[in-house]
Amino acid sequence: MTHILVVDDEPQILRALRINLAARHYDVTVAADGAAALRAAADAAPDLVILDLGLPDLDGVEVIHGLRGWSSIPIIVLSGRAGNQDKIEALDAGADDYVTKPFGIDELLARVRAVTRRTAIQEAELASIRLGDHVIDLTNKTISSNVRLTPTEWHILDLLLRHPGKLISQRQVLTEVWGARFVKETHYLRQYMAQIRRKLERDPARPVHLITEPGMGYRFRP
Repeated sequence: MTHILVVDDEPQILRALRINLAARHYDVTVAADGAAALRAAADAAPDLVILDLGLPDLDGVEVIHGLRGWSSIPIIVLSGRAGNQDKIEALDAGADDYVTKPFGIDELLARVRAVTRRTAIQEAELASIRLGDHVIDLTNKTISSNVRLTPTEWHILDLLLRHPGKLISQRQVLTEVWGARFVKETHYLRQYMAQIRRKLERDPARPVHLITEPGMGYRFRP
């Protein structure tokens, strides 16, 4: 059963969504503010988050950033803010879709179905990524031939493999893996990339899949 976390400070909306989603056989958890939402996401591990931006304690975009710091849970924003800039900020922060209040329940349910379908396809693809002699399953965190990675190595590899062919800047990797305070600590990144290559590349000194773009960042070349 798909588990949905609904975050909104309006009790009537929480109640309506809980009833409508449960009637369609979704498992529902609700939260009325940003802090409760982040706690619920960590404790309950939902499959999808429906998030209002206008929360009493944290802005919804801050909640998106908080979730994206450790999770790729799909997020549908549900908000009374109809301006393009608000949509852009939410989507840039990592939201997957944006529905403006007032909304029709049928439209929202269609968006939920669309996002969960896309996620199911992506998860299937992420379960079988080939890198040289290895097959990597990002969903279950396994690598063929019993290769073992540390949690930090997994975090870096996950970031690169989810964006094949895309240049991921040093700053982005350092921020997402270690936090904004470490954006200048590029030696951390070089050391970890060297360790990952030793485990996964046929010739770590001449990598063909985990590529360094000097002075810029790294790229996964399938």
